[in-house]
Amino acid sequence: MKQRIVAVLTGLALLALWPPLHAAEVTVFAAASLTESLNEIAAAYEARSADKIIFNFGASSTLARQIEEGAPADIFFAADEAKMDRLEGKGLILKETRKSFLSNSLVIVVAADGGAVIVSPKDLATDKVKRLALAEPNSVPAGIYAREYLEKQHLWSAVEAKVVPTENVRGALAAVEAGNVEAGIVYKTDAAISRKVKVACQIPAGDTPDIRYPAAVVRGSKQLEAAKAFLEHLATEEAGKVFERHGFVVLKPGSPP
Repeated sequence: MKQRIVAVLTGLALLALWPPLHAAEVTVFAAASLTESLNEIAAAYEARSADKIIFNFGASSTLARQIEEGAPADIFFAADEAKMDRLEGKGLILKETRKSFLSNSLVIVVAADGGAVIVSPKDLATDKVKRLALAEPNSVPAGIYAREYLEKQHLWSAVEAKVVPTENVRGALAAVEAGNVEAGIVYKTDAAISRKVKVACQIPAGDTPDIRYPAAVVRGSKQLEAAKAFLEHLATEEAGKVFERHGFVVLKPGSPP
């Protein structure tokens, strides 16, 4: 009898250590500007879910290309609609899962200590700024948004030769932090995470293109139900509060592309 009890207890102990059979690893390819907010949301989600959320952060253009080339992704969370449109056009996402979750705004940043004195975007065209960091302005959303803003303000031709293109928006932020450039244009949410930069000018949302962050389940997902569940969680009030705390504007549920 005693041996039987010991055997049962041992079996229960082993079961407690055994991972849940329904656990899934959900791989999310997400824009670099979402790093802190998504990591926080995922940590809370994992604490009550058997699923593991794995992130691949980077420029939306790079991530979209990786998915096109067959990289194993379950969810794509981009920083602009164009990259999602591209994948949808190739039949690589589940269109019915696509939602636009967030918006953002642009700011001009300089080094917090001894940075350039910029009081207006027009100062970018003066001798105050010899180098201007932007995420790659021909392919990366943050850089495209910045270039379109500068074109609208008739400043692009004056600053184009000064532009130092970076792999993604975090690269532009890092260039300002390191003192390699006098100024950079990044998302408001990126400026908020750094103590090494300060916002010189906040660009009114009405002067920039419509900045939107869409997400969708990738058609080739090996964890379809788990991916859909996490995507639905991103639309909850709980997740929305995290995004807002990190400076994003949360769009109404079900916002169309």
